Amino acid sequence: MKIFFAYDGFPRAREKLRAELTEPHFAISVVDPKGNILEQVGDVDVIIPGMAAITAEVMDAAPRLKLIVQFGVGLDGVDLEAARQRGIYVSNAPGVNAVAVAEHALFLMLALARRLPVAQAALVEERIGFPVGGELHGKTLGIVGFGNSGRELARMARGLGMRVLAVRRTPREEDRALADFVGTLDDLDRVLAEADFVSLHAPLTPETEGLIDAAALARMKPTAFLVNVARGGLIVRDDLVAALRSGLIAGAGLDVFWMEPPDPKDELFTLENVVATPHIAGVTEEAYNRSARQVAAHIRSLAQEGKPEFYY
Repeated sequence: MKIFFAYDGFPRAREKLRAELTEPHFAISVVDPKGNILEQVGDVDVIIPGMAAITAEVMDAAPRLKLIVQFGVGLDGVDLEAARQRGIYVSNAPGVNAVAVAEHALFLMLALARRLPVAQAALVEERIGFPVGGELHGKTLGIVGFGNSGRELARMARGLGMRVLAVRRTPREEDRALADFVGTLDDLDRVLAEADFVSLHAPLTPETEGLIDAAALARMKPTAFLVNVARGGLIVRDDLVAALRSGLIAGAGLDVFWMEPPDPKDELFTLENVVATPHIAGVTEEAYNRSARQVAAHIRSLAQEGKPEFYY
């Protein structure tokens, strides 16, 4: 069975999966980014998309393809309807990186509150006791997208004495125990207006694309920080840059971008109120171990039972 990584980033993921699938009948390969992916999938049985778009055209170029399985959660790059029409299973590993993503969101919040870029510059300038930062305790956190990672962040934030407000497409009764308020996207304006930190955890869908635009940013406090550990497309980039430059909001912590990898010369990276990381929120040894086990279980189930453990 041939397993194909369609994206050449996140190399540790491939190492972890190879360590799980040691049987000789499993062969793992990775895309040549300099070549045409359509010419590389003709004999593959399983595609792991990563950040690559798996379109109907890619599926048609892979006549043996039986399963598209994400090493993680996000399936926004997969044409789900095209897969259904072709009888191709689509699955992922939900929840495996929830703790990692939540911890990274918390890290970005702390880095913003303590003005990390300014503090690093102060060391170079031989300044001590500067800058003056802020605390998370007693502040209000707004979480947009209350799935696995959003709920984990709520638990952590409450442990730090934060008030938690959340919105999700369909609130669940069990969510109420984790937050002071849980509403729908219709309640987003309230959350934006009250929050000192807004953390994005929602999937990228037609409904959520561009969710945080100029109007949404204008509803935030000028002292508030925006964190994105979900997908770059949730935010309108130019509106965010304008808000950061004008002081409409206090700062932003970004782990995801509109194009990945992002341009290192992007003006966002020159702003002292931006903390940025290279899409590593879910990249921990522990999360990768959990994801590799789940993806391997899907592939073994496909080989033995003809379908993955679960699918969409």
